[in-house]
Amino acid sequence: MRTRNPQNQESHEPRRWDGPPEHFGFGGPRRGRRGGPGRRARRGDVRAAALALLGERPMHGYEMIQELEERTDGVWRPSPGAVYPALQLLEDQGLVTADAEAGKRLFSLTDAGREEAAKAGDRTPWDDVTEGIDPQQFKLRDSLGPIAVAARQVAMAGTPDQKTAAVRILADTARKLYALLAEEPADASDAG
Repeated sequence: MRTRNPQNQESHEPRRWDGPPEHFGFGGPRRGRRGGPGRRARRGDVRAAALALLGERPMHGYEMIQELEERTDGVWRPSPGAVYPALQLLEDQGLVTADAEAGKRLFSLTDAGREEAAKAGDRTPWDDVTEGIDPQQFKLRDSLGPIAVAARQVAMAGTPDQKTAAVRILADTARKLYALLAEEPADASDAG
């Protein structure tokens, strides 16, 4: 009679992919679950950001998310799972009120909320999130997605001639990008 060794058994459970290896892509080690220098490079203070934004005007939760992404050039886009609990906490603390309007909740500051928002001074939470971050790095990274999608479409649906042309275009683009790195930066040549 054979006995089973649980260490040698193959698992029939699907294996989860944990993303690319460390230092894959650009931007250094992985940050967050999805890898790369993603939107989670830094976490902001969602509570303070909500107070600051509502100090300007009443807003919906999703509107706050969009506003924070815009004000940080895409560096910080808090999830609804961070924004709505923060708004609920602020409401429980009596700092905001929520009025239902066409199925959406419009949040606004109470008098106590205005006092709390005033304590922050001129410094805004989105300034803290973006301090020292070059937004061009995120724009460069985000511009790669549409290129990859287009290349995949050509690979799947293109004719052999279109695929050959796409390979040439991508190779030429890679050469041009490396040529950019070989150029002397404009500010370095001005200094000499």
